[in-house]
Amino acid sequence: MTGSHEKYRRLIDYCSALPPTPTAVAWPCDQSSLQGVVDAAQNGLIAPILVGPREQIEALAAQHGIDIGGLPIEDAPYSQAAAARAVALVREGKAEALMKGSLHTDELMGAVVKRETGLRTARRVSHCFVMDVPGHADTLIITDAAVNIAPTLAEKMDITQNAIDLAHALLQVSPEKKEVRVAILSAMETVNPAVPSTVEAAALCKMADRRQITGAILDGPLALDNAISLEAAQIKKIDSPVAGRANVLVVPDLEAGNMLAKSLSFLAGADAAGIVLGARVPIILTSRADSLTTRLASCAVASLVAKARRENAGKAMG
Repeated sequence: MTGSHEKYRRLIDYCSALPPTPTAVAWPCDQSSLQGVVDAAQNGLIAPILVGPREQIEALAAQHGIDIGGLPIEDAPYSQAAAARAVALVREGKAEALMKGSLHTDELMGAVVKRETGLRTARRVSHCFVMDVPGHADTLIITDAAVNIAPTLAEKMDITQNAIDLAHALLQVSPEKKEVRVAILSAMETVNPAVPSTVEAAALCKMADRRQITGAILDGPLALDNAISLEAAQIKKIDSPVAGRANVLVVPDLEAGNMLAKSLSFLAGADAAGIVLGARVPIILTSRADSLTTRLASCAVASLVAKARRENAGKAMG
């Protein structure tokens, strides 16, 4: 791990001290996905249940010297069956998180969103990147850059609430940082009826005023510069508790979010841990291009979310 990613290191160290989260891993059938699972297990982040063809997984482990001794394997003959079985393990209470192996994201999410057998809740499912940007003081949450292509205002309400809940789970690692500050991004910081994302940003902020969205301070529309740079916000004379200090960035659509996240990764050297929220359990989405640090951070984030859910369920029952 490089010195620049101290936020991820702190996150991983914190979660390694927690009980490992039981995690159903769908189709870990290539070297990078299987190695990532084993690394996360060895770091104490997850207690994996491997779901896929037993013989193929054991042969893959032997070929690449990956120690899967002691890890349970649920036999599933093909990728869609593995996705369905992994989801079933969650429904049966045997797993508190879901992790993507080497199958396509659409196959896993298809099993998650099935009406009768999936993991739907009243919330819209959405994706968050938890980004460790070198030189930037706070971890940045960017949403949604991977699931919802062109979300409606109603869907953006859920996307925003999912991200706020995630931000509160992350505050366990840095309890001195109490506030969740959400910037609703557009290309400008004024409401312009010709730019629909500015109107929706203003509506989301009013929803927060009316407690339709809770747990954070919202402001928008904000352009990226005045969302994360105090200097830019001051030059534009934007007086706001969010401007220049945002730790959650809600983008107008998937294209904008994907470009923002990848720009930070490839131009600023950021790491981007990925997680899907809004289902019954957190869903860990990793990419073959992810570094070991990013894979571990994604599992750590899921561990925090699972812990927060257990605690909230306990409070509800109490």
